[in-house]
Amino acid sequence: MFIQTRTIVVEKGNSDKVVSRFSGESPLDNMEGLIDISIMVNRKSKEHEEVVVVIRWESQDAWKNWEKSDAHIQGHRDKKSQQPPSYIISTVVNMYDAEIVKRGKAFPTLNL
Repeated sequence: MFIQTRTIVVEKGNSDKVVSRFSGESPLDNMEGLIDISIMVNRKSKEHEEVVVVIRWESQDAWKNWEKSDAHIQGHRDKKSQQPPSYIISTVVNMYDAEIVKRGKAFPTLNL
């Protein structure tokens, strides 16, 4: 399994805007090899909020196919001249190879 995380720090009160952006339908949803997308929000800080998007792929090759896809490339072209929203403080992207995945007892019945 291959995992991409995107951690987006935003000004207090703006995390819902980021969640909305990542929760809408997109060409990514139908990509071969996509396992799931999780969006988490940390609102504990008084100064900012943090949105973490976790995208899990069957393999690094599946992720590479998304990166090379016409839909992904066109999405970046369409946004090339746009400035990021002013409420975004920072964004960090990381990639991980999952070495071990342990499923708990609730895994087969998990309904999110």
